[in-house]
Amino acid sequence: MSTELPSLQDFLTYRLHKLNKLTDRHSSDAYATELGLGVGEARCLAAIGQFAPLSVNDLAARANLDKGQASRAAQMLVERDLVQKAPSDTDARGVVLTPTRSGKQLWKRVMRLIAQRNGDIFGCLSVSEQRQLETFFDRLIAHAQSSDSGER
Repeated sequence: MSTELPSLQDFLTYRLHKLNKLTDRHSSDAYATELGLGVGEARCLAAIGQFAPLSVNDLAARANLDKGQASRAAQMLVERDLVQKAPSDTDARGVVLTPTRSGKQLWKRVMRLIAQRNGDIFGCLSVSEQRQLETFFDRLIAHAQSSDSGER
């Protein structure tokens, strides 16, 4: 029995991280060039536009950012009049975030760009392969979430 460890690049987690870094870099360039937004701002605007009203904690979860990143990105969106911040009805110290009219317009552009980027990234796969990959990712995410919640 061999005690040799597999090569780093053979691990799925390594490949996922590499794909994430490659796609983030290209997405970052596209968001900046075409929309004048950073990646965090674009992710937050996408989440707020899709799921508003959101607290900062909910935004962080929906945008896959930590609370500090989500808070800073949301504040930048507020300062650009793309997002409105209002006091929360349920949390005296909290706020809820909703898109402004100009934010809704930019949100549509963000969503079109995300769709285009997804097409660019997954266009090398057939429609059937894309559906299969989506199913695999859904299963992996559900498994990771159940493992994560079981540790708490």
